[in-house]
Amino acid sequence: HLHPAHRLDRNTSGVILFAKGKNNQHKLMALFKERRVKKDYIAFVHGHIHPAKGDIRVPIKDRYKPSAPAVDALTRYRVVDHHKDFTVVDVQPVTGRTNQIRIHFSKVGHPLVGEDQYAFRKDFVLRFRRTALHAARLEWPLLSTGKMQVVASPLPRDMAEFLENNP
Repeated sequence: HLHPAHRLDRNTSGVILFAKGKNNQHKLMALFKERRVKKDYIAFVHGHIHPAKGDIRVPIKDRYKPSAPAVDALTRYRVVDHHKDFTVVDVQPVTGRTNQIRIHFSKVGHPLVGEDQYAFRKDFVLRFRRTALHAARLEWPLLSTGKMQVVASPLPRDMAEFLENNP
């Protein structure tokens, strides 16, 4: 049987890693927890984000455990392209908190296009039927050999069409 080694938000497209068997699942989950899996996302964020690359370090509260303290969270980003009303960014969540990318970009005033949980859609002119976030690439050491393995996923059709229609 196949078992997921991590999760993506419901509206996020892209690469997800599955393990063959429960034992391998636990080992792969440990790699994520130890931050040995490099995750690259493509996001469309409202406005023009500056500087062109940087770190967003804002503690995040678990919305399902409101009494728990906020925990440290770090997101790295690099601007790929500026469009009229939004910016395409390459994003690496260094920590893996739930909804981290969405929360961090909202906190710095550049919520993801299509975001409706951490920003008000009505505040923005751009519309997208989901959160504009794509898990583009995963890189991790193979359990058998330790050799680095890379899996990538091209931008999905809805995001590619959005780029074409919003120069």
